[in-house]
Amino acid sequence: QVQLVESGGGLVQAGGSLRLSCVASGRTVDIKSMGWYRQAPGQQRELVASTGSGGTTNYADSVKGRFTISRDNANDIMYLQMNSLRPEDTAVYYCNARTIWGPIRKDYWGQGTQVTVSS
Repeated sequence: QVQLVESGGGLVQAGGSLRLSCVASGRTVDIKSMGWYRQAPGQQRELVASTGSGGTTNYADSVKGRFTISRDNANDIMYLQMNSLRPEDTAVYYCNARTIWGPIRKDYWGQGTQVTVSS
């Protein structure tokens, strides 16, 4: 129904910046909200930032003031601008999309993109 592909990860020094992209395809008109999650080895997946269809945004406390989530609805692309990166930001970052119609809520995930921040 919905397919997600992330890109933009890589290796960066502490204090540097990266911009992640997530391209959505399929039945994108059904997407109600999208977000970025991250997962370090051996750790639980955690929410980094999310945005609703009305443009509302939410951020984890650890990234407030450093990361910015945005959506290009015309091209079905979501971005995560990451500034002032820290070694603790190192993780695999995943794109998420949520669809809701009737009583059914579904979550879709991308394959992930690796972000590594060196100290």
